[in-house]
Amino acid sequence: MAKRPQLTGRAAILAVVVCAIAMSLAYPVREYISLRRSISELRAEKARVEAEKQALLARDRQSNDPNWIKKTAKERLHYCGPGEKCFVVMEPEQGKQKTAVKQPAAVPPWYQTLWESVEAADKGTGRRAVTGKETVGQS
Repeated sequence: MAKRPQLTGRAAILAVVVCAIAMSLAYPVREYISLRRSISELRAEKARVEAEKQALLARDRQSNDPNWIKKTAKERLHYCGPGEKCFVVMEPEQGKQKTAVKQPAAVPPWYQTLWESVEAADKGTGRRAVTGKETVGQS
């Protein structure tokens, strides 16, 4: 018996056809997978937006309730209804802290400003003295 060759002409043609089919299906399969991933991301986004919408609708319904409006005004704005006595409890630390009053910077006398400008001109820095109302930049 004669030995048959390993790769016949028919097998080679079959291999080429299988490769061509695989190559022609590769791009559509990749696009299909990509679109499926995109669809799942969009569904998740839609669910998030829908939950946000429901929260906003609940908040809108709540804001139409007159009792909620009164409660919010009392809590946030410290409003009192007619005939009510309201108290604001202060923390002990707030009463002890002294607010520092910011004092304006002392304006030097005119002769000191004049002498500083003379010294600056002598040194060649060209920096002018600062007056009380306006600041002159470097020249």
